[in-house]
Amino acid sequence: MATTFETIEKENIHSLKFPNNEVLEDKDAIFQRNSDLNRAQSLGNLEHSKIKIFFEDNQSKKMVETTVWAVTDNRVVLKQGIGIPINRIFKSI
Repeated sequence: MATTFETIEKENIHSLKFPNNEVLEDKDAIFQRNSDLNRAQSLGNLEHSKIKIFFEDNQSKKMVETTVWAVTDNRVVLKQGIGIPINRIFKSI
């Protein structure tokens, strides 16, 4: 069963609404997500590399290809201060 993610431009993320609940249930998956996001931040700052972030807002699953500029305790910060709550991210590659 393949899940499809709608591609979205990072400029449109600011208009999305995000619920507060966690999308991942497995503690190992949560740990891996955090590790991957920190790696993405390093790649973004050092090499300006883009990654794909798979996440879910209050309507559907989405994917954005972008550069990660910062990772806080609760959010991933993209260019122009756009943020995605970490608890709504499935994975980044």
